[in-house]
Amino acid sequence: MATRREFLTTSAAAAALSGAGAACFAEESEGEVSDTEQRKAVGPKHKPPLRLHLLGCGYPPPGGSGDQTRHGSAFLLQVGRELLMVDCGPATTYKMARMGISAKRVNHVFLTHHHFDHNVDFPCFALVRWDLCKGTESPLHVYGPPPTRAFVEQLFGAEGAFFPDWHSRVTHPVSIRIFEHRGGTPPRPAPAFDVHEVQERGPAKVEETTSWTATAARVHHVEPTLLSLAFRFDTDRGSIVFAGDCGDCPEVRELAQGADTLVAPCVSVGSANAPSYLDGIIMGAHEVRAIAKAAGVGRVVLTHNGSVNSPEKRKPHIEAVAEVFDAEVLFPDELTTIDLSL
Repeated sequence: MATRREFLTTSAAAAALSGAGAACFAEESEGEVSDTEQRKAVGPKHKPPLRLHLLGCGYPPPGGSGDQTRHGSAFLLQVGRELLMVDCGPATTYKMARMGISAKRVNHVFLTHHHFDHNVDFPCFALVRWDLCKGTESPLHVYGPPPTRAFVEQLFGAEGAFFPDWHSRVTHPVSIRIFEHRGGTPPRPAPAFDVHEVQERGPAKVEETTSWTATAARVHHVEPTLLSLAFRFDTDRGSIVFAGDCGDCPEVRELAQGADTLVAPCVSVGSANAPSYLDGIIMGAHEVRAIAKAAGVGRVVLTHNGSVNSPEKRKPHIEAVAEVFDAEVLFPDELTTIDLSL
């Protein structure tokens, strides 16, 4: 366990895991993982994989440089062939491309809250996904707290910021020719969204498919100015909770009960080093370990820290959580992949 923890926090591991993540997404012409690639990845007698692809693990401003940059929050949960996006912070679409992941592979986006480091790349992602599609794909399903519906409408509605862009692309002859060249048949449809605005406070099921179930709970971050959610995904390969940016609160503890993996922010080490004004607003290591231990989770993935750009800087956070939490603690780089099936 310690060996894997150290492995994931070295630059060599980041390169190795990034390559592994990209290999998982060798695409056919239609953008799907091929049957051959799927069999290579999981074997003919195994269940589909459960993987976490880390796109954004930092603060609102970028930190670090080169391959060690950390910026914003964004994750992809791979359940078999499906990809579920949790948050869509700065440069998410570009980071997906760096990992060899096509935007059109994603049909579900879950937004924890509407701070820009969690949602600013959403219009870019949504437009790239739409622009790559042939017009027969499903709408983009978007889940989040209020004002998610207004957020989408103000970007893509008839009075939205990006209406001139997509309206030109569905009407100009050259854009239509490009659409046909990609396999589409005119008339080209407008971007389509299926928005689920989560109003419930307690844990509530927000989506269920044959492969996964998503549950959301209202958690404490910066209320009342913004509402925030944490999400839990249950699959036949395991369960994972994304805490978003919340502090320690009863709701996140309830949602995380018995989860296999908890993805949590870790902005400080030790309560003495955390600014008092952040109490209950966002987690430090002391809060993460308390929640993980109380909820009985099997693994913790630390994130949302833009200054931990080396194994040496991550080590105190890992050790602080591991003091009272006797299970796997990881603090990975961006553009890496964790196999949650293990």
